[in-house]
This record gives sequence, C-alpha cells and structure tokens, in this order.
Amino acid sequence: MSMSENVLTESLQRDPGAENYVDRKRHLWVLSVLWPATPLISLYLVAQTGWSIWYGLVLIFWYGAVPLIDAMFGEDFSNPPESAVPRLEQDRYYRVLTYLTVPVHYASLIVSCWWVATHPMNVFEFVALAFSMGIINGLALNTGHELGHKKEAFDRWMAKLVLAVVGYGHFFIEHNKGHHRDVATPMDPATSRMGESIYAFSLREIPGAFKRAWTLEEQRLSRCGKSVWSLENEVLQPMILTVVLYAALLAFFGPLMLIFLPIQMAFGWWQLTSANYIEHYGLLRKKMPDGRYERQQPYHSWNSNHIMSNLILFHLQRHSDHHAHPTRSYQSLRDFKDLPSLPSGYPGMFLAAMFPSWFRSIMDHRVLDWAKGDLDKIQIQPGKREFYVRKFGGTDSESVDTAASK
Repeated sequence: MSMSENVLTESLQRDPGAENYVDRKRHLWVLSVLWPATPLISLYLVAQTGWSIWYGLVLIFWYGAVPLIDAMFGEDFSNPPESAVPRLEQDRYYRVLTYLTVPVHYASLIVSCWWVATHPMNVFEFVALAFSMGIINGLALNTGHELGHKKEAFDRWMAKLVLAVVGYGHFFIEHNKGHHRDVATPMDPATSRMGESIYAFSLREIPGAFKRAWTLEEQRLSRCGKSVWSLENEVLQPMILTVVLYAALLAFFGPLMLIFLPIQMAFGWWQLTSANYIEHYGLLRKKMPDGRYERQQPYHSWNSNHIMSNLILFHLQRHSDHHAHPTRSYQSLRDFKDLPSLPSGYPGMFLAAMFPSWFRSIMDHRVLDWAKGDLDKIQIQPGKREFYVRKFGGTDSESVDTAASK
C-alpha cells in the first residue's frame, strides 16, 4: 500500500463519515469549463438572430447576471471533512476539468478572431467582442493560477499554455514565488492599500508584477550558473508561446488583429488587476521585532463564499484558505469562521472597484472592523492617512509600514 493510500485509510478510520462524503457541487464545477465558451455562444446567437446585443453577452453576464445570481442564491459555507480531503485530492475528475478549460480558451479566441476577420462589424460590436474576450482570457489566469500551484510538470506546462492566451505568462512566477511570499505587506505590488483607487493600483501593480517575476527568475538562473536569457527562464517560455500564437493569428486573420488582440489582452490584464485589488485590500501582516512579517494567515485575504461566481471560478474566491495552503486544490478549499468577507462575489466587486467612491463606501468600514479600529494595523495609501484619521479617528502619525511603502 502506498503512503497516500495509508493516509487515506487512516483518515477514514478517524472519521468514518468521510467515506460517505459527497461533493454536492461535483458536477456543477463543469460551469468553470463552460464559462470560457461563452463568446462562442454569443457569436452563435448573433448568427441566429442578427442582434448586435449578443456581442456583449459576456459583459452582461459577468457584470450583471452573475452578481444578481450570487445575491439570489447567497453563500455556501460548507466544507469537506478534513479526513475526506485526501480522497478529493486524488480524484482525477477535478484535475481533468482544469485541463479541459485550456483548449476552450484557445477555441474561443481563435473563433472570435476568425469572426472579426470575416464579418462586417461596427465599432460597438468590435469593442464589445474584444472586451468579452478580455474577460474570458483574463480569467484564463484563474486556470493558470490553479494549475501553476501544482508540482507535476504537465500541470505546470498547461498553466504556461493557458497564460499565453492573454500574454501574462510571468504570472506563473510572480504569483507563486512573489505574491505568496510578500502578500499583505508593503513589499507586495499586488496588495492594494485602503484609499487607493484601482486605477492608481494598476499603475504600480502591472509593472511591479513583471519586474518582480523577472528579478526572481534572474536570481534563480544565476544560482544555477545560467543566463536570464536562457530558454529555461519561466517568464520567457510562456512569452514565446504568446508571440507564436499572436503571430499566427495575425498571419491567418489579417491586420485587424493588431487592434483586436491588444484590446482583449489589455482588458484581460485588467481582470487580474481587479482580482488582486479586491483580494487583500487594506490588509496588513504584523511586523515582528526581528523585522520579518508574521506568517500569513487566512485572515490576511478577503474571502467570498458566493455560490455562482465560485462555480465559474474554480473556487478562487475561497482565497483565504488558498493563501494559507497554496497547493490545496479548488475542490478542497475551506471556509473559516470570522474571516474578512466580501459582500459579493468577484464580478460584483470588480464592477464596484471601477467606481472608487462606491468601492470605498463598501470596503473601508470592513477594513476598519478587521483591524478592530486600529489604523496602524491597516495598509493605507500614502497621503490618505489624515483623511482616515478625520473620518474614523485614531493617531495622526503614520505607521512604520505605511511610511515604508512610500
């Protein structure tokens, strides 16, 4: 009997109920595979009806329907019993779903490019389809996120392959080795500060993410005695895949790709920026006397248990457990009591983030509650502290961590 089988047997002995545990959402996870096919459905509807509104089906569904469904069906706080987790992790069904998502992303992009090249479209239709593909391919980063945390070589290459669709391959290194190390500290460009708009955040997060990824790979390759320009550079590998893919699309579908591909890619990057913006907004890990930060805990991430958006995002919104246990697969992620929680799923929060005053009215008091009213325990945007002192009360001197982030 293998070690993993021994662990499973021992777990079942400790908790006989684990043997009978059934994932009630098992078949509903297929929605995470079908979601990237939404542009294909929208083009089919355009072809059948001639109605231009269907070009924006993804936009309508993402920013409108999903938040409404989340509000209607609420949240799922259930967890698999811990003793059932080994069996869940060994069940290949869940992993195969993530693999199937990869070709669906490629199919949606290729068919959309073909459509743009072969069908007359006005500016509204063109932009609506480009933005729709941006949302879909931006969320290819979610599949890359799930697969990129796995140790198997096949999974890691599938992650690079799907990240290449949106030209954000450096996420593979930046997220795993950078963000997970520095999250909820001033060193992390992917952690937003209270009072910082998503637009200001994007100007430091997007370049900061690439710079950190490149530096991390340069350091790794240097230790191996290799050049950063080696083909073993895991930032360059998916970048090359993107160049090949986009060059092929340009060759096959013509110069319109010089407009369509950058628009969908930019809006795809915006989806990741939106996720990073809301996932750790204002949160700060405690700095220890030795200068290091406390080990990250589930309460250093904003969590969401909203059912619909989790089903189309491979449980990405159970972000708290993910950061505490990065290699745990989506089907095994847990909810915990007293976690900082978002009032809506990611689509609704992405929409709110685009309107800074609205977003701050939703989130700032939640950050303050998380910090138990202590502004020194919050990451605050430089220049905004005095505003929050007046608004919420507190000291008028900036904390060391906030000052260090300037």
